[in-house]
Formats: sequence, structure tokens, C-alpha cells
Amino acid sequence: MERHATPGPRNSLWHWTEAKSYPRVASNYVLTWLIRTSGSLRRKNWLLRRLGATVEENVSWGLEATPDVFWPERITLRENAIVGYDATILCHEFLQDEYRVGDVVVGERAMIGAGAVILPGVHVGADAQVAANSLVADDVPPGETVAGVPAEPVVRE
Repeated sequence: MERHATPGPRNSLWHWTEAKSYPRVASNYVLTWLIRTSGSLRRKNWLLRRLGATVEENVSWGLEATPDVFWPERITLRENAIVGYDATILCHEFLQDEYRVGDVVVGERAMIGAGAVILPGVHVGADAQVAANSLVADDVPPGETVAGVPAEPVVRE
């Protein structure tokens, strides 16, 4: 995770144009809207690549799922990954005195459930599963299932 201090008395979001150009974020926003509303998986993957995300073969990006609009180039989606309906992948956090950015990797055959939020710097391992409506702040090991806010490993008996 990279940390960037921001000057002045206001929170870091007031300084976003110092971090990214307005035209680039505006362009990303339009592409993000198209990705969220397109019904075609091929079109979604093509548009995600235009944003700068690394998208391997057979990725399934769900309807209304949202990639990071500021740093989409920090997203990597490995082969056969699934990002569910209305999930969000964030590669940035604007905080009070700083903003942070980090790469997000969704591993091969990993699944992000509907409405889940993946925070910056998180790696979801191969064959891992994130339950619907979970908030993922830490890495998810390969093959593990996590759920909750914050997401924790699911213990199966």
C-alpha cells in the first residue's frame, strides 16, 4: 500500500486533482458506467482493459459491479475470476490527511460475491470465495472462504 500525504486543513479528497487528472477520471467514469450497465461479458472485459485493468481470459464481471474510477490500472483479474452483481473493487482510499493506493488482485477461479467491497491492496487467492455483502480489508488465502464486515474466514464443521 502506498501512502501519500495531502497538504492543508481539508481532508484528502479535496486534493484529488493533484493525484489524478480531471479528464482521466471523467473518462474512467464514463467507461465505468458502460461496464456497470453492459450485458455482454466480452464487452465488459474489453472496456475494463481500456481502463487499464489486467483482465485475463474468461473473467465474468457482474452487472452493476464497479471498478475503481481513479486507479483502475491497479486491478488484476486472473483467468476465470467472477466479480458478482454490484460488487466494488477499490484501489484507493481518501482519508483525512492522506490518500492510499494499492493493487488489487483477484486470483484464478476466485469469486467475489454480490455487493462485496474489496479494499485497496487486497489479494484474493486462487479458488477463494468472498461472500455477498462482505467487506474485504485483508488478503484472502487461496481456497479460503470469507464472509462478514470485516470479512473473516468461514469455519466449516
